[in-house]
Amino acid sequence: MREKIVIATRGSKLALWQANHVAARLRETYPGLTVSLLPIKTKGDIILDVPLAKVGGKGLFVKEIEEALLDGRADLAVHSMKDVPAEQPEGLVVGVIPERQDPCDRLLSVAYASLAALPAGATVGTSSLRRKAQLLALRPDLSIIDLRGNLDTRVGKLIDGQFDAIIVAAAGLNRLGLSAPQSVRLGPPDFLPAAAQGALGLEYRLDDPETAAMLAFFDHAESHDTVAAERGFLARLEGGCQVPIAAHAVIDGETLYLDGLVADPETGKTYRDAIAGPRAKADTLGRTLADAVLALGAKTVLDAVYSSVS
Repeated sequence: MREKIVIATRGSKLALWQANHVAARLRETYPGLTVSLLPIKTKGDIILDVPLAKVGGKGLFVKEIEEALLDGRADLAVHSMKDVPAEQPEGLVVGVIPERQDPCDRLLSVAYASLAALPAGATVGTSSLRRKAQLLALRPDLSIIDLRGNLDTRVGKLIDGQFDAIIVAAAGLNRLGLSAPQSVRLGPPDFLPAAAQGALGLEYRLDDPETAAMLAFFDHAESHDTVAAERGFLARLEGGCQVPIAAHAVIDGETLYLDGLVADPETGKTYRDAIAGPRAKADTLGRTLADAVLALGAKTVLDAVYSSVS
């Protein structure tokens, strides 16, 4: 067994929490193993004054980290799976999905106890087109303002009074122990999360079977399958941050249920469908559902958006 593992990670508080969580489990499982972190700034961490949808490209939070894997500076990367593009670079694989946290979003506020309680014209902060589209479908009278930055920074801006409310991922709040005076879960069927939200992904080189074997204990079968279905949906749509795409899978026994949508970022019109089938065919179910959503009219939206940024 190897004696040392280097984990590449973003440098935010949340990313470091996630990487340290994996490091602690590795040390616990393999006494004597030396585990160190290699914090890396990604393009998404550097460009903070532009909405994500306008930065363009895929892999804004992973490309530089994957380069560290490929050139041997790191043996393992710990990602938030919602940030990982559907296609991996040649030579790498996200082979392990630990047990998933809550995949849904939360609405945080200082003064307002629910989405319905927000007054007309209230300011809500989010950098996500997916959140914006679904929020406006429920409350078209709200003012949605772009909000970038690390999770603790975004919560801090809310507490400082810069927004009436913000929408963030529940998993990050849980991991960092963050909250606000008012907090309400936004989940299905009214509010679908990003594909693979709440899940971590462990990425490593395909030519490193030793690391793969050491990480195998970490994989959580149900989380792996729900993430595979949601990412199959995303992959078939060639999903990027320029289009609101959401997907949510649950498993009951050997059956997987998947709900997915695409929204027009200009009009907010939603194209949505659902599918059920054997969990063993999770990726295929995701791609099949994507075809159904495309047939409903989402293809026109995707073609328009991708042609404008190509």
